[in-house]
Amino acid sequence: MANVTLRVNGRSQTIDADDPNMPLLYALRDNLELHGPKFGCGLGQCGACTVIVDGNAVRSCQTSVTQAQGKEITTLEGLGSPERMHKVQAAFVAEQAAQCGYCTNGMIMSATALLAKTPKPNEAQVRQALAGNLCRCGTHVRILRAVMRAANA
Repeated sequence: MANVTLRVNGRSQTIDADDPNMPLLYALRDNLELHGPKFGCGLGQCGACTVIVDGNAVRSCQTSVTQAQGKEITTLEGLGSPERMHKVQAAFVAEQAAQCGYCTNGMIMSATALLAKTPKPNEAQVRQALAGNLCRCGTHVRILRAVMRAANA
């Protein structure tokens, strides 16, 4: 077993990793009990597992714990709380941009990474940033409105 130290949501935490290639998603959910990132496809195609690593939206199912070591990792739990939401979270609530909620983590994390780099994106930029996130419920219009609302907050 190898000890791996991850910096998640501003805190350094050490986990026992049987496999240094263990997906970051497993460490976040199973070892650190952070359940914002979801297991979707396991292939990096749906976006449900998206987290922010050093300012970039990445698929945690395709990133190993060793690749994430020494980097700043932010999960949905690190953005805000129900009492004090991040502006993207608040915009999703205001626009009722979640239906089943499974894609919401990936949408919020991708939007947050976009707004950190491009504070005032146009709709095409938002669509591009969210293109890798699948939503089966059909709340795309509300999601776009939520991201544009957050950009204008």
